[in-house]
Amino acid sequence: MRRLPVVVGFFALAASLLAPTTVHAQQSLNIYLGGFSPNGLDSRIRENGQSNDVLVNNLDFLAFNIKDFKAGTVGAEYLVGLNEWLDAGLGVGVYKRSVPSVYADFVNDNGSEIEQSLKLRIIPFTATLRLLPLGRSAPVRPYIGAGIGAFNWRYSESGAFVDFRDNSIFTASFVGKGTATGPVILGGVRFPVGAWDIGGEVRYQKAEGDLPAAQEFSATKVDLGGWTYAATFNIRF
Repeated sequence: MRRLPVVVGFFALAASLLAPTTVHAQQSLNIYLGGFSPNGLDSRIRENGQSNDVLVNNLDFLAFNIKDFKAGTVGAEYLVGLNEWLDAGLGVGVYKRSVPSVYADFVNDNGSEIEQSLKLRIIPFTATLRLLPLGRSAPVRPYIGAGIGAFNWRYSESGAFVDFRDNSIFTASFVGKGTATGPVILGGVRFPVGAWDIGGEVRYQKAEGDLPAAQEFSATKVDLGGWTYAATFNIRF
């Protein structure tokens, strides 16, 4: 229930941003393709000086690398020019990655590894506002911007696990999912080519997902923050 005002505020902001109030309004579809790099080991969730991120805590007993969660991402945004210097937009994207892991200090009775698959999926819905300091008529169009995101996410751990109470091995799947909100900041540049713009963009997102206590993950949260580096293709109409 606590998320309801935030979600309502997100959609109210989105609606207001996409209601151009001047005759200078220009619409476009912005498609981006690139890579998402989740926050690194030292940048992930900490509370009271201790880690409360499931990936960091899993490193205490599983062998994998957080860098392995880097993966491709793709998305699209509907942009509206509010005036010569401002764009507002609504966007959606998708990121998905599966990383194999094994127990660092335990193996099966036959000497084989005890294997799991750690999976993270994030679908960001964003409402942003961009400033074009040189204006939209310039031959080169840099921009900076910020906004808010609603991040639909799913995290799971599937495979074989050790019950440390008796060191028995069992097969299971643990899943957490939900929607978290957080800020988005971005910057990039566009180069107009006819009715198209091509360019590049960097954006950062910050959000935390709450994991279900009943699933007994190694932490109560999963960090959804990180950097996106993308090529952009903007079609004006």
